Amino acid sequence: MSHVVVVGSFNVDHVWRATRLPRPGETLGGAYTSGPGGKGFNQAVAARRAGAEVRFVCALGDDAGGALARRLAADDGIELQAQPSDAPTGTAGIYIDDAGHNSIVIGPGANGALDAGHVRAQAAALRTAAVVLAQLESPRDAIHAALATARHGDGLAILNPAPANATVDADLLAACDLITPNETEFAGLLAAHGGQTLDAGRVADQDDARLHALCRALLPHGSVVITLGAAGCFVSHAEPARFRDADACYRIAATPAQVVDTTGAGDAFNGALAAALALQPRAAFADGIRFAGRYAAVSTEREGAAIAMPAMRVDTPTG
Repeated sequence: MSHVVVVGSFNVDHVWRATRLPRPGETLGGAYTSGPGGKGFNQAVAARRAGAEVRFVCALGDDAGGALARRLAADDGIELQAQPSDAPTGTAGIYIDDAGHNSIVIGPGANGALDAGHVRAQAAALRTAAVVLAQLESPRDAIHAALATARHGDGLAILNPAPANATVDADLLAACDLITPNETEFAGLLAAHGGQTLDAGRVADQDDARLHALCRALLPHGSVVITLGAAGCFVSHAEPARFRDADACYRIAATPAQVVDTTGAGDAFNGALAAALALQPRAAFADGIRFAGRYAAVSTEREGAAIAMPAMRVDTPTG
């Protein structure tokens, strides 16, 4: 059985580093590197390096990028279930400044061709996994198929509703046990589903009761984890499904880090959380959140996305 099934994107990242991010119409000098990325693959690598068995469901082109994905998945011991595509493997252009902040442009390529039928063909794995984790760099129908199939099994269906400009409809939310938005994504979800206006920059400033009420209105049946960057994260559970937490809502502080590159930090958090929930099903949910926070902090101290994911294992029960 796969502990974690990740359904999502693989990109070849093209990364430029400069002292600051370019302004519109401006040309800057900088340093260039290239490497593997895509939110799905980043999360799959994080979950695997955190100690979980991982199956990664994606779509790849018949090109150098696809060959890279297959080689790297094999190197990390990730079981790859890739739908072949005539489109090129996905790409991303990433610009990073000296403070580690980034701007990203995605070319979906094969990721945009991931088919719900290919996902449903993984039904046995989706239904028996401890955790199924998906994001929104792949077609909505494919992601919905993954989450809905998981909820018909024994596992936990987690949606990381990123990137922030992706559309999340009511049926997609209904298919989730847990969502993990950042501040921007959370504000967008509130506007789309609750008619609530909340500035993304003010999410962390809300008191716990207010945030908990907003989370309950957004996902009444499940849990919400809002990642707040340097402010840590906020957790809200539906009653009575608290995942062994004593409190229905609480905050956990961020782990300090010497930040080099934040590009894959959210993916590191999600992949590590999936691994922790899969490997320690009897532990308090807060323990998984703390591990994921530590894991994400370490990832920001390295350059790159998938290659920055540390080999930092969840402590599993011995008996």
